[in-house]
Amino acid sequence: MNERRPTGQALDAPEPGRSALMSNTLTAPSFDTLLYEKRNATAYVTLNRPEVMNALNHKAIAELGAAFADAQADSQIRGVIITGAGNRAFIAGADITELATATPIEAERQTRAGQALLNLIENLGKPVIAAVNGLALGGGCETALACTFRLASPSAMFGQPEIKLGLIPGFGGTQRLPRLVGKSVALKLILTGEMVSANEAYRIGLVNEIVEAGNLIARAEAILAQIAANAPLAVAYAMDAVNLGLNAALPEGLALEGKLFALCAATEDKKEGTTAFLEKRPPKFQGR
Repeated sequence: MNERRPTGQALDAPEPGRSALMSNTLTAPSFDTLLYEKRNATAYVTLNRPEVMNALNHKAIAELGAAFADAQADSQIRGVIITGAGNRAFIAGADITELATATPIEAERQTRAGQALLNLIENLGKPVIAAVNGLALGGGCETALACTFRLASPSAMFGQPEIKLGLIPGFGGTQRLPRLVGKSVALKLILTGEMVSANEAYRIGLVNEIVEAGNLIARAEAILAQIAANAPLAVAYAMDAVNLGLNAALPEGLALEGKLFALCAATEDKKEGTTAFLEKRPPKFQGR
């Protein structure tokens, strides 16, 4: 059986591969609205517009797309951490100064651009952790929803307040939020526009862990290191199985799982993993 790339990866993206034990700093492009760094097989994306609480404007959305595309294409990167600059906001939502004057056509273009960005994040083929260090509202909450895991500081707040502006969530909130917390809870948040605390977000399943603000990045790094110890292709295929299976009936989901299981069985990493287990030694996965 021939290998293929996981469905969550761009067709021209190199296969994931090198060990997460690398300690070098990798070359990364620079941006105006965000800080982007690659280090120790992890890409760090920091929204850097603290003067507007890291609100998403057209340029920020475009630059986030470029940063995540770079992380996806870099075979040395095994995971991504996204957070916000300052201590007030992760992402406080869309930039209202742009939204207030947008025509219906411009609004549709913006929502499509935001949806495309968050689809890229969700289907990156590599885990993405949101380190939510403050307000995650509107597009900020939707960005967190698209990530693989969500860590929140005790002061973090989540919400979809678009209804208060005469709008609805436009970056996937009406679709991802009910899939994560259930229809009734999602509708309450969307229709009231209320914000919920980190503790409430944890209770309803929106947040995976609550972590002290000073430890958010370290905890995210620890989770990524734990995942990076496993076979890169198996990680990517497992994410595909879950993400694509959620949109399928159970029989189709199981069929997809079976096909991806077979693809894993064709990899060199599967041979290395089973051999290492039988030889009682740590495996050395190569992403092949």
